[in-house]
Amino acid sequence: MMKIEFLYFEDCPSHEQALARLQQVMVEEGVDAPIAITKVETEEQVAALAFYGSPTIRIDGRDIDPPGPDMRPMLSCRIYQFPDGRFSPLPSTDMIRQALQNAAASSPTCTSR
Repeated sequence: MMKIEFLYFEDCPSHEQALARLQQVMVEEGVDAPIAITKVETEEQVAALAFYGSPTIRIDGRDIDPPGPDMRPMLSCRIYQFPDGRFSPLPSTDMIRQALQNAAASSPTCTSR
């Protein structure tokens, strides 16, 4: 079964919308898997979880938007950059969809369309 993780920092206002977006894309893609939701509150958790900001979504252990070499784990809001150069506090539906599809393709036992 696909492993889906959603990590967030309470002070970031976009985490609820990001979780709803993840859930919606999962429905659209026919992915029936639980979401492990983790509230990150301390610097110790940041280090232990390699948390690069809120919201963070990982599918089968892979960040849907892998951090660049200059990024460091931090207890803060996250910024996503879209292919057209725009920035957003939320990952795009396409970014989530592509990550789900990649995970499903690499694991034929996952429940998806």
